[in-house]
Amino acid sequence: MRSMVALLLAAGLAFATPLTAQGVAKTLQIYYIDTEGGQATLFVSPAGESLLVDTGNPGGRDTDRIMLAVADAGVKQIDHLVLTHYHVDHVGGLQELIKRIPVKHFYDHGPTVEVQSEQVNGFQTSYAGMYGKATHTVLKPGDKVPFAGVDWRVVVSAEQPIKNPLPGAGKPNSACDAFKRQNVPGPDDNAQSVGSLITFGRFKTIDLGDLLWDNEFDLMCPNNKVGTVDLYLTSHHGLPRSGSEALVHGLQPRVALMNNGPRKGGATQALAILHSSPGLEDLWQLHWSYEAGLEQNTPGVFIANLDDNETIANVLTAPPPAPRGGGAPPGPAVDARGGRGGFGGGRGNPAAAHTPAYWIKVTAQQDGTFTVTNARNGFTKTYRPR
Repeated sequence: MRSMVALLLAAGLAFATPLTAQGVAKTLQIYYIDTEGGQATLFVSPAGESLLVDTGNPGGRDTDRIMLAVADAGVKQIDHLVLTHYHVDHVGGLQELIKRIPVKHFYDHGPTVEVQSEQVNGFQTSYAGMYGKATHTVLKPGDKVPFAGVDWRVVVSAEQPIKNPLPGAGKPNSACDAFKRQNVPGPDDNAQSVGSLITFGRFKTIDLGDLLWDNEFDLMCPNNKVGTVDLYLTSHHGLPRSGSEALVHGLQPRVALMNNGPRKGGATQALAILHSSPGLEDLWQLHWSYEAGLEQNTPGVFIANLDDNETIANVLTAPPPAPRGGGAPPGPAVDARGGRGGFGGGRGNPAAAHTPAYWIKVTAQQDGTFTVTNARNGFTKTYRPR
């Protein structure tokens, strides 16, 4: 029965997607995999090459989810693996992943700056052993990842942005005028994040990992070195340490997609900035955000993973937590670095897994048309070129 369903789905997709004379779909496919507030994003080029950005959390849960996307895409190996930075919610699944599927080429920003506090114990040593058996590249601003049929351009790495604007960019960014630095003390590997602008014909999307607020200024101000994009993956899961007006309003995305968890990311400040971004048509979220509540979460059809109505109602109507030192246990407060049940900026114990876990998939065409699909409910929306 399952094989029959798979065949029917494959047939449906074949009729839904334009094909070349050779029968190969000339689209860029992107799977935003649910890692409950971490990151694992699978790209499949028109030529069939695969590129994975980050590997989610340890423990096998997120690796299972990556492998489901890999199977759906028909991928047999990871041709390119880009690690944005070394926090546990981004690289924690790597050791399990390489047991499941070959990885040909590893990319990163260079050694960690958090030498005294690795979030995955012994990661740098074990990672060197992994890439020592394959190919390894330390990415610098302006570098390109040779991803067949796609222009994959590094715009920031190891706290260094590109020096010169990309073609068509370089205009003054008015959103910089009110910018205020957060001056977060370091060292912080979030600030080292590899950030990439991905261009497929007229379609543009950007992934900046967990790049911090102050680093966004260096990339976008006073002149916008990147230009505008069609699809923006929210930086740092929608935490208030990232996603400034200077970045979001400067990029002017038509669509934003947030890889948050139920209690990690989806912060009210980040959502307010998104909702006020000029030209934003829709926000898609991997999870309902308990911090955002009823007022700022996007409509349910755009959310891939939801708790049941009773659970949501119980959380929203629960009494506030007692002050520290009081007799009542703390309630479901959300921490700015991560959140209860999440990894808290990369650390801690994973949240209970949503089962099943749904991804959001994007299919982009060279003319700039792209379609976003919510795997939970099948809701699909197509965005035509501007």
